[in-house]
Amino acid sequence: MNSDIDFHIRHNYPWLKLPTNIKQTLGNNEKEYNKRVSAFSIKNQLRYKGNLVRHVRKEEKKYYESLLKYSQQHLMLYPYHLSDVIVKGLRTTPFAYYIQMMTDIMSHEKSYDSLPNFTAADCLRLLGIGRNQYIDLMNQTRTSKKFFRRKPIKELLPAHPVDISVSHWWVVCAGYITEEDIKLCNSTEKLLVDSIIDSGPQVASSLDCQVILGLYRKGLIYFEMPIVDSDYIIVPPLEGFVMNRVLGDYFETLLYKVFVSVDEHTSVSELASVLQTDLQLVKNAISMYCRLGFAVKKGSETSNEESDPSWNNVQFQSRGPSYSQDMLLDWSTSIELKPSKPSDITDGSGSIECSLVELNGIDQSESGLMNVGHSKRIGFLFDSTLTAFLMMGNLSPGLKSHAVTMFEVGKLNDESMDSFITELEKVSPTGEGEAQRYFDHAVTLKNTIKFLRHNSSLGLTADASTNEGCGLDLIRCESLLGLDPATCVRVLNKNYRLLVSMAPLSNEIQPISSCTPQHFGPAIPEVNSIWFKLFIYHVTGSGPPSLLLVKGTRLFSLPGFIEDYEKVMITTWGHDPVVVATSNVLITLNDALTHSAVFVQAHGRRVEGETMNITFPLVIDSDSKSNFHDKSHHHPVIKKLQSELEIQKNCGFITLLNTNQGIPKHQEDKASFLASDDPKNGLTNSESAQMLVKELDSMEIMTVVRETTLNSDSSDEISWEKDWVLLDCCFGLPLFDSKINTNVCQSVLRNNLCSQNSLEELMKSSRNLSLRLLSFIKENQDLPVQSESATKGSMISNNSSNSMVAYPSHNLAFKDGQLHKWNK
Repeated sequence: MNSDIDFHIRHNYPWLKLPTNIKQTLGNNEKEYNKRVSAFSIKNQLRYKGNLVRHVRKEEKKYYESLLKYSQQHLMLYPYHLSDVIVKGLRTTPFAYYIQMMTDIMSHEKSYDSLPNFTAADCLRLLGIGRNQYIDLMNQTRTSKKFFRRKPIKELLPAHPVDISVSHWWVVCAGYITEEDIKLCNSTEKLLVDSIIDSGPQVASSLDCQVILGLYRKGLIYFEMPIVDSDYIIVPPLEGFVMNRVLGDYFETLLYKVFVSVDEHTSVSELASVLQTDLQLVKNAISMYCRLGFAVKKGSETSNEESDPSWNNVQFQSRGPSYSQDMLLDWSTSIELKPSKPSDITDGSGSIECSLVELNGIDQSESGLMNVGHSKRIGFLFDSTLTAFLMMGNLSPGLKSHAVTMFEVGKLNDESMDSFITELEKVSPTGEGEAQRYFDHAVTLKNTIKFLRHNSSLGLTADASTNEGCGLDLIRCESLLGLDPATCVRVLNKNYRLLVSMAPLSNEIQPISSCTPQHFGPAIPEVNSIWFKLFIYHVTGSGPPSLLLVKGTRLFSLPGFIEDYEKVMITTWGHDPVVVATSNVLITLNDALTHSAVFVQAHGRRVEGETMNITFPLVIDSDSKSNFHDKSHHHPVIKKLQSELEIQKNCGFITLLNTNQGIPKHQEDKASFLASDDPKNGLTNSESAQMLVKELDSMEIMTVVRETTLNSDSSDEISWEKDWVLLDCCFGLPLFDSKINTNVCQSVLRNNLCSQNSLEELMKSSRNLSLRLLSFIKENQDLPVQSESATKGSMISNNSSNSMVAYPSHNLAFKDGQLHKWNK
């Protein structure tokens, strides 16, 4: 009900107009509602005028003081949208605000990581204090405290803001200026101050740049970023972003939503419509991006004739940190900024109006030309694992900024893809040890981008009038899940013709599942869960011995059909699997079962089982039986999956597992015999026994090879079909192996999967799979299944608790090709 109360407060419902059920929630207490109004307004940094709080709190100044105190204590961003009140009324500049915040956290000896991401970035911009500088300051504080009289923290902090990058289209406004402040100004600065006071706020490019920076350092002026409905925004690869923690306040949440939704073909008003968010809030968010240097306003160049001569050398330095010109589009029809009349700039309260910047000779219909040529793209969905690999591997000097953008923004646009590919080209294909995994993903990602991007062979064209293939955006699943489901649907349908997921996606996230645009990936979140494994084992009758244990189960021993194996694969609910030894797994299992359901699977009798990946859609030639890998396409399990799941209409890979079940019986007996610690035939301990087993194994392999040459092809085929069982089936494009990735890409082209007819068939097969899987889950557990999502709308997945994958309600075992309930 808190969200309902917040809704009515945001929409300025007075007590008398509240619905009865809301009043009852508040205990029919008007004072309680007034408290909620005050707390909500402060927490969301609402302006006093024009909002409900003005009827609750009578003193405007005390309200803003409370708002500022709350924001500082909770390490929120400076409320720049209230600068006209806070700077002029309370004389609190952003610099003074962050100095006080930094003093507070240093006095409490908090770590630098306590600063939220955007707040830390703004502190770095204004104070010049990053992680290393903060650590150095804390060391100085502790040293002075230990050996001398403790030095006040404020004396260690900068006395003036550092130089910032000012864009020519920013607006210069007068702050709180006293006669004492004027005495500290030179004659040029005095003239500029008088001009701003008399004529009102002015566009920065019309004033002397150096004088502006001098007044800014003295705290006599502040800047506004005018954003109008028809503006378009570009988000380049991030520079200067600080990755600390997420605070979760209203504005930070909005910033991340805008990050993943914005692109240079969507105007500010269109973006607000897509997000179903108040237009002014979206403008505040975009203004913050431009202020921090994380975004660039498209078409914001001015000619030298319109600027003060002092801007000639600094005009192109105001785009934001390290954003190269070749990454910007060539705007032949750019919008130029023109200063408005001074009388049009401010209203009675001194706030900046949208009329501050007007289109120079271009009416509203012509401004739509900025969006001409925009066409839908392909969206490649990835999870945070990929960004972690790109950051951790130290793969390329310039790759980190792109990886940070992919993680924090949640998207890397097609316009930035050329520079991203350039950095990926620098990655060596070979690494050392565990780092090889990072190198493999980077190289395979580069090949995937080249395959999907502007590839006319796919059958998807960017425009009906051209044969050029679609552009490509990289999108982080977790960022899309931060949007509500309806907003996510609008964003995807507006911008994309096709979605392709990386495979496999982490079990720790819910994949984005979509009917329109069509999706090469998991049809619904349940496909990326343990339920899907049990489902495919059930329909094919093939799989390793498996046991799904509900939360709260306690095992005193492993069941016999799993205890026979030395290696088992453990998957806790919602996490990725790990392979462990059976010898010490019981304690681990019981501990995990106290907080989660657990899936236990046999993996190898004596050593970790061998896996084999088979890509689909399948390509089966008449002569394929001559090759072992091609022969695997004829495995009964693969044929069964092909008919049951219609995998020919999707892409991905199937994993088969060899648990060494084909070991001859006498060898098992021999192994158990030799593994005994009792002296037998000269063997005195298990270590010697294991060494002898390895020697005998090598002799038997040679024997098997000789016997194979004598056996018929049919007996050999029966043998390997029995040894290899189904382990998993993943949908999407794999990035962990270059060869598998290439095979999948070639199969997509060969089978023309991106044609219109094929995509329609994909939607039908995905829907059918979803319904069958949900029905299977319903049959094997007692809790209700949210199956309505599979039959409605475009978007099936979202991040709400109601859409969580159904939890198991009783233990299930898969053994000898059969699924059944299991009782201890």
